[in-house]
Amino acid sequence: MKQQEEITLQTLADNEDIQIGYSDEDIVVVDSIQKFTEVKTAHIAMNTIVICTSGKVQAQMNGRGMELCSNQMAVIPQNVMVTDVMVSPDFNLKAIFLTNRILQSFLREKMFIWNNMMYIHRLNIIPLENDGIEFFSHFYDMLCLLVERGQENPYYTEVIQSLLRSAILGLMGNVKQFLPIINVQPSAVTTANGRLQGGNERQSTAKGRFQQFLDLLHSSEVKYRTVEAYANDLCISPKYLTAICKKQSGKTANEWIREQVLEDIRYYLKQTDLSIKQICNRLGFPNPSFFGKYVKDYFGITPVQFREGCKK
Repeated sequence: MKQQEEITLQTLADNEDIQIGYSDEDIVVVDSIQKFTEVKTAHIAMNTIVICTSGKVQAQMNGRGMELCSNQMAVIPQNVMVTDVMVSPDFNLKAIFLTNRILQSFLREKMFIWNNMMYIHRLNIIPLENDGIEFFSHFYDMLCLLVERGQENPYYTEVIQSLLRSAILGLMGNVKQFLPIINVQPSAVTTANGRLQGGNERQSTAKGRFQQFLDLLHSSEVKYRTVEAYANDLCISPKYLTAICKKQSGKTANEWIREQVLEDIRYYLKQTDLSIKQICNRLGFPNPSFFGKYVKDYFGITPVQFREGCKK
């Protein structure tokens, strides 16, 4: 049996059989994978957007069957196991691999569309109409032009990432039309202990509550709050909120909160000139000392060191 491959930014960039259009520490854009037929089992560690340019591929994605054909797009969340890969002889693709950090930076308040698509509706295969194909074709042409001629530009990485952000936002707009609206009916309100009777009603409400939590989390300027505070806003118990998050996404409510807080910290330290104290106040931390310890615990360096490192 062929050993499972770990597909990361580094393995993609180092593979001579993969034609790379662009890469940095958060992004790899793949123009072509000629030897994809040799990959039968892989762990995809990043968020992935794949456009099938010819042929088709069949595989199991976390145990669910998936078929991707020409002029279709596959959108895959991070940490997915792909097995039983079978491709047609003419299969080829274009793909973008993104760390969670850069994806959140690109989408920010629109991240709920990605979460809705990935964790609630599990919408992974999206058909591309002619205008969608034309849009992404022009996007790739522009990307190739920038890669070929723009590397002398001192803002090269920022220009590439801005283009990619525009493409991802275009994708989210395209995807949104395929997502049904979740309506939580008044009769489906949880009881005081967060429990419901009835399987379908319970599952529908759990999805709705999870989406409400994600909407609340992504729309809140101050995300550094307890699970209890978010649960109170949603009129459910903290235990129930944690349970539905784990059920719908595999992550607890606290993990979702921490992930978003860390992303906001990265954004304000890297992209703004606000002082450490101003960032601390804006993000809801009690004082700069506590904020500094929080950053040191999760990033291994102080806020000042993190900011200085980004300027090099």
